[in-house]
Amino acid sequence: MNKADTFRALHHHRPPGDPLVLPGPWDAASARVFEEAGFPALATPSAGVAASLGYEDGATPAEEMFAAVKRIVRAVDVPVSADVEGGYGLAPKELVERLLETGAVGCNLEDSHGGVLKDPREHADWLAEVRYAAGDRLFVNARIDTFSRGVADPDRAVERAALYVAAGADCVYPIGAPPAVLPLLRAGIQGPINVGAPVPDGPSPTGLGELGELGATRITFGPGLQRRAAAALREVAAGLR
Repeated sequence: MNKADTFRALHHHRPPGDPLVLPGPWDAASARVFEEAGFPALATPSAGVAASLGYEDGATPAEEMFAAVKRIVRAVDVPVSADVEGGYGLAPKELVERLLETGAVGCNLEDSHGGVLKDPREHADWLAEVRYAAGDRLFVNARIDTFSRGVADPDRAVERAALYVAAGADCVYPIGAPPAVLPLLRAGIQGPINVGAPVPDGPSPTGLGELGELGATRITFGPGLQRRAAAALREVAAGLR
């Protein structure tokens, strides 16, 4: 079984209270920390990588993002999925080629641009082209931005999810969905669901099992881990003055 197949298998046949927890490394050093802690796979956050490179979220040049992902993949043996935002304007075939060159086994793709939701059918057509170009070599996580763009009706997220799953997405990510609506999303969406969670306050992943019970197949943290690490470093730096 190759790494892409291994990564895909991690998303299936999971008990409801045992979601796949994917920490988000922002550089090679953090990736090694997460691998050493025993996580079976990792998922880079674009905002966390941007911060590590000195950019605002959404402002990282494609070349630098792919290079950062490649360094992370090279540093660990576990599968790595990459958040590549909206695909940087690349044609699906080129996007897939660039991702495979990094060694990533999956990707996270947004369905909004410049704060505006994309037309869901057009985006589904684009995802279908990505799926066709990738075959089984990439696990496609289709982000659904309705909640983060102020559309609170879960039915709108379910409608987009249906289009994206039909287009070949392996997983959907209704970012910003309140925990209370997760059972509704779970009932209406086929396949794995990615849920974003706050970084736990302590060493134990308190509450992550509860998110799994509500409907989360996998859990990611966005840039939360990078920001927490930066806050800890600020405290150390302040103590040195």
